[in-house]
Amino acid sequence: MSPRPTPPEVDRVAASRAAIAARRARAAVKNAVATRTRTATDVAETAWTEPESPEATLRVRELLTSVPTLGPTRAARVMAQLGIAESKRVGGLGVRQRGKLRSYLMRREGGVEPRRLVVLAGPTAVGKGTVSAYIRENYPDILLSVSATTRAPRPGEVEGVHYYFVSDAEFDRMIAEQELLEWATVHNSYRYGTPRPPIDSALAEGKRVLLEIDLQGARLVREAMPEAVLVFLLPPTWDELVRRLIGRGTESGPEQTRRLETAKVELAAQDEFDYKVVNREVAQAAQEVVDLTLVPAASR
Repeated sequence: MSPRPTPPEVDRVAASRAAIAARRARAAVKNAVATRTRTATDVAETAWTEPESPEATLRVRELLTSVPTLGPTRAARVMAQLGIAESKRVGGLGVRQRGKLRSYLMRREGGVEPRRLVVLAGPTAVGKGTVSAYIRENYPDILLSVSATTRAPRPGEVEGVHYYFVSDAEFDRMIAEQELLEWATVHNSYRYGTPRPPIDSALAEGKRVLLEIDLQGARLVREAMPEAVLVFLLPPTWDELVRRLIGRGTESGPEQTRRLETAKVELAAQDEFDYKVVNREVAQAAQEVVDLTLVPAASR
């Protein structure tokens, strides 16, 4: 095996100078955090928007230990809680790790964090789909997550807009490959689930995301993403809920009876949610839901 060629002296000198400059740049970033000239959150956000910056090459451990009063022992404990390895650099974090680190830093700094993920749930026939459709049409800056379901399309429903209509075999595959944020069997018949990749991508870009799902799904999202805000959509009265269910004419008599029984159970769970919105008028209810995507998380 031939010996490796020795780089020219000029290359070694240039590389050494570049390494020194990089270390000094990182040291300047850490000093800015330590002296409170910059916040750790600002450093992290810069790292994620500028991959070639000194901030991006800073190790997470270095960033955390630069924060006043956050020493090496506490920093190590925080990294363990966030699921971030000791060797990770700020710019090399994945989408979920970025979200966790951002939330932790903003809570510590006492800042406000926009509620980017809102979950809308409620009893059958309360009008979740109608409110969500109104938001889709009138608030294009909010991503409305599209669920996957094993049931057949209803009249007027469009593939990829209202739902992804998939077979049981395809749904099984999505579960096996962990492509679903949550999934559940609803009304003892069909399965519904929320594809996770589009949500992670949108949140990483700082977008607001709305999930319209059932009660079981909302609970699972809260377990997976505690930062999510859960909103329960209520009917004006029980009689109005019954009228809406019967009036839409999409279920048989026995199915209507089964869904109404389910609705009673779902209504009893409303206190599990962060907020309640009464769907008296679609535009007003939609506005209230949209407003909740903008309230600072620190005010919860």
